[in-house]
Amino acid sequence: MPVSEGGLVARPVVPSAGVPPSRARRALDVAGAAAGLVLLCVPLLLLYLLVRATSRGPGIFRQVRVGQGGRPFTMYKFRSMRRDAAGLTVTARHDPRVTRVGRVLRAWSLDELPQLVNVLCGQMTLVGPRPETYELAVYYDQAHRWVFDHRPGMTGFSQVRLSDDAVLTPGREVDLTEYIRQVVPARAAVDALYLRDPSLRATLRTLVHTARHVLGLRVPALPRPVAGGPGAVLADPIPRAAEEPGSAA
Repeated sequence: MPVSEGGLVARPVVPSAGVPPSRARRALDVAGAAAGLVLLCVPLLLLYLLVRATSRGPGIFRQVRVGQGGRPFTMYKFRSMRRDAAGLTVTARHDPRVTRVGRVLRAWSLDELPQLVNVLCGQMTLVGPRPETYELAVYYDQAHRWVFDHRPGMTGFSQVRLSDDAVLTPGREVDLTEYIRQVVPARAAVDALYLRDPSLRATLRTLVHTARHVLGLRVPALPRPVAGGPGAVLADPIPRAAEEPGSAA
């Protein structure tokens, strides 16, 4: 098994059926994604043309991510980096690969809007864990791989409530080892606060908090304290989905 410079061991993500969202959440996904694509069709087109006009490369960035049950899917975003940019899989805060327009798109989360197509197709949900890349997912500790059981979201509890600065020393860039050993456990613990009971009410509340977060408004603090360093959240992991033949142990 490949081992990283930081001693991390890469293990394959074995697919399983996973945990689909409830019917109520799926209905909200379809309604929200369809409405968003219709209402935002003109702004989406303008953003696409802006990305194409200001840097070389396609307007839409496509990348295979870990979907529900660890199954692969192609995620869509507006391209925010220079074409064929090389470097770490983990994106640093001041990453030089990000274009000038890309910085604006990321600051307002506009680069995520094409994921409405993923939501409508059932590959993503409006609220769920972060859609991880396989390049990073293979280094996840077994204790945190339960997040791959769930359908990834455009936004989520950890995306809104937990920044890298809450886990690491403010201003410190994230490398692979720190990401896997510090950021991933903190994100998983925060996501568990929602995924233990992903009710429609909790989903709608998270969407409201996402809007506040994007607009720079105050978001209510986490319901449980943070301990064990700035980002180690006190939350027990939720149970994995029922194991099936060929699923990850």
